[in-house]
Amino acid sequence: MYRAILFFLLAGLCEIGGGYLIWLWLREDRSSLLGLFGGLILVCYGVIATFQTFPTFGRIYAAYGGVFIFLSVLWGWIVDKKTPDLYDWIGAFICLFGVAVILFAPRGQ
Repeated sequence: MYRAILFFLLAGLCEIGGGYLIWLWLREDRSSLLGLFGGLILVCYGVIATFQTFPTFGRIYAAYGGVFIFLSVLWGWIVDKKTPDLYDWIGAFICLFGVAVILFAPRGQ
């Protein structure tokens, strides 16, 4: 389980971080090197997700989506200095609950 959490966190940081660098390049007129580096980090995100041991692509990405939402709220708070409100936190924790259901619900497989 710790390995799965680690890979979800790494993938999330790569996706959010890479997207943020591209945002800085295109939306805030920063160096194109930031965009290039952001693109490379986004490629890493795509690779990291394949290291998960769960058997199906769709299930991994569905669960990862919930982790991504939670990490995005944290990113906005820490990097963008935008304090999440109660509803941001409620929504983020609902998503994490959804991740747990998707990954750990008993299935007859």
